[in-house]
Amino acid sequence: MSVLMIFAAIAVFSLAAFLLARQRALASGDGNPRLLHSLPLYYGWYGALCVLIPTLGALAVWLLVQPMVIETRIAGNLPAELVADASARDLTMADVRRVAGGLDVAVAQGTMTEEEAGMIRTEFTNVRDKLAAVGVALGSDVSKDVLAAAQDYRELTGWGAAGRTFLILVIAIGGLYWGVTRAHKDFRARNQVEKVILGLLMAASSIAILTTVGIVWSMVSETFDFFTKYPIKDFLFSVTWSPNFRGGSDLGILPLIWGTMYITVVSMLVSVPIGLFAAIYLAEYASPRVRFWVKPLIEIIAGIPTVVFGIFALVTVGPFLRDYFAEPLGLGNSGSSVMTAGLVIGILNIPFISSLSDDIINAVPQSLRDGSLGLGATKSETVRQVILPAALPGIVGAILMAASRAIGETMVVVMGAGAAAKLSLNPFEAMTTMTVKIVGQLTGDTDFAAPETLVAFALGMTLFIITLGLNIFALWVVRKYREQYE
Repeated sequence: MSVLMIFAAIAVFSLAAFLLARQRALASGDGNPRLLHSLPLYYGWYGALCVLIPTLGALAVWLLVQPMVIETRIAGNLPAELVADASARDLTMADVRRVAGGLDVAVAQGTMTEEEAGMIRTEFTNVRDKLAAVGVALGSDVSKDVLAAAQDYRELTGWGAAGRTFLILVIAIGGLYWGVTRAHKDFRARNQVEKVILGLLMAASSIAILTTVGIVWSMVSETFDFFTKYPIKDFLFSVTWSPNFRGGSDLGILPLIWGTMYITVVSMLVSVPIGLFAAIYLAEYASPRVRFWVKPLIEIIAGIPTVVFGIFALVTVGPFLRDYFAEPLGLGNSGSSVMTAGLVIGILNIPFISSLSDDIINAVPQSLRDGSLGLGATKSETVRQVILPAALPGIVGAILMAASRAIGETMVVVMGAGAAAKLSLNPFEAMTTMTVKIVGQLTGDTDFAAPETLVAFALGMTLFIITLGLNIFALWVVRKYREQYE
């Protein structure tokens, strides 16, 4: 039985447990819901949960453990030269899974019977021809040992599927029996269901924490691995970025930090004034009709994919800056530059600052506005001296979000700023950021254990530290300038 069919069977058993438990609880109270401890619905849900929780848990464990057990057994029967090390073992097992999938295709299409698939060890050539006839790409390096292992893989997978189906059905039947027999008028079904719901809520709230811990752990462990192979002094203080997988790499981070900060500063000089002034206008000066049309139009920018902004930077903004500013001023002749990427990222961040700041400004109590105006302050003085100080913590949060997005932007930088790692003050020269180099070092056919690949994790750890510093600084600003209003 396939996994999809197992899910269908679990759903059927759960529905049956829901109906039977609810009916049994009502029957124990002579059909009067007032005699039950809990509402009839809770008895039904308890019965359904008695089926869902153990079956889904067992299915998840089985799906995780079965492939590891099968691959360990198959790898143990392969010749030593095919599993000499971890890389060779992974490649061989990938071939085994691919060929096993080819056998399944051939049997499913009717060009090979199960008996013929089982004769692989003695009918190597015939089976190979039949697989080729149905378009299954085996490759010229597939050996008889791999084909034999593929057949064993199919057989073990089949037995595993049968065992999985049997186990899930037994657990589902047991859960149904348990949930239905416990349904009685004196049983505290609501308490039990609410405990399960509380557990689900706790698990959901833990996902973010566990994800953060996993991300930090993966970066820290790989970063330590990198620094065991490359000097930390050269990484932190070298001004040259020149990775070379043949050896002799120079992996200094300073040019990447400079490019990242330079592009971020340019983008913030664009997005912060425009976004903040737009928010002040919409919140304090615009009529309801103007606000009704302008606010959604600004927020549309946030829904545009970043690759579209990258194309806009590549074909429009870059050539415009080159033709009308860089070349006439003698500052360069390239359309890819810090200014190109910074301007486009700034435009991209306008709706974040505008929308969040607008919401924060509107949350300032109206009594503060009335009191300021009542004391004789003008509209602009009220905005400048009352509303903005009151909304400062939220505005700082909006600016921080925009800065974090600017630091982490990749596609616009690739298409608008280029990939040159250099230290320069010229905003019309091509530069790059840490995120671009992270992508570059982890793509392609590279040695994952090489320093040139592991450096991506060191760059990611550096980005994490920079972002953490921004958060700490924002928290300091918020605490210093926060004011409490009733």
